[in-house]
Amino acid sequence: MSHRIVALGGGHGLYATLSAARRLTPYVTAVVTVADDGGSSGRLRGELDIIPPGDLRMALAALASDSPYGRLWATIIQHRFGGTGALAGHPIGNLMLAGLNEVLGDPVAALDELGRVLGVKGRVLPMCPIALQIEADVAGLESDPRMSRVIRGQVAIATTPGKVRRVRLLPGNPPATRQAVDAIMAADLVVLGPGSWFTSVIPHVLVPELAAALQATRARRALVLNLADEPGETAGFSAERHLHVLSQHAPDFTVNDIIVDASRVPAEREREQLRRSARILDAQVQFADVSRPGTPLHDPAKLAAALEAVRMRGDVPVPPTAPTPAPGVEGPTVNVPRGDYPWR
Repeated sequence: MSHRIVALGGGHGLYATLSAARRLTPYVTAVVTVADDGGSSGRLRGELDIIPPGDLRMALAALASDSPYGRLWATIIQHRFGGTGALAGHPIGNLMLAGLNEVLGDPVAALDELGRVLGVKGRVLPMCPIALQIEADVAGLESDPRMSRVIRGQVAIATTPGKVRRVRLLPGNPPATRQAVDAIMAADLVVLGPGSWFTSVIPHVLVPELAAALQATRARRALVLNLADEPGETAGFSAERHLHVLSQHAPDFTVNDIIVDASRVPAEREREQLRRSARILDAQVQFADVSRPGTPLHDPAKLAAALEAVRMRGDVPVPPTAPTPAPGVEGPTVNVPRGDYPWR
């Protein structure tokens, strides 16, 4: 049976990971952040009290079948209405997910149904079954640079001119989507990042059940660093700073491998410094050519090769602190019921 990959993130960073992972196996599960409050997603979550559909829609498009039918539907769900009326700016896929959610009464069922239309063989899942907000402590917005201000909302945090120090999810300690936990436990490779560090990557390790599953799984765990710092959230961040911030938010979180574009850290002295910083995550650093020349984007084929090299490094031993497997269940488990998968 083909191996299984789970990719966690949101937005364009997750789209890049999914575009790479699907080159390695058809059985890819996307676990997507649910805190977007801008654009069409923000309007729909406010009007209909649903989880924001935008990043989920993008993940479905990334995993759509390569058949003419699948490609057609990927184009359809990504199409945005023009004009100046009530529909202006809404992608068709966002409205379809909102409608399916109302009819079926379950966001996961809505995603599965639209996934069938697109020919998705894996799955797209929200990291949490309810919409979340992100709150941040931001310095540099007051006359006294030592003072910090609390700002709320993914868009506000992503575009702040200040320096983000820490983020929190609201409500605190939110539940994980059961099927997302199941997917992590059943995976062969779990990938976190790239993406907006404070609003797309770190939120996953702030959901207690997801964090527990990431530590208990037998899957190899990889962290993909961004190709550069981002204006707003991580302006001026070095590669090392990305790792330290992640560790500060989740002190018990570890990964096996950190994939870094070789051109981002060209000097050997800087690479050795990054290797030392990676020890806070118990990780080895894998330098690889993963960028698309002339752009700030990951190249799907190159990233796929790097992910496959990581997966082939071997199985991960069951952590000594992992819970005892339940009868009839392979490998470690967490205290969430296991679900069913389309490929089982």
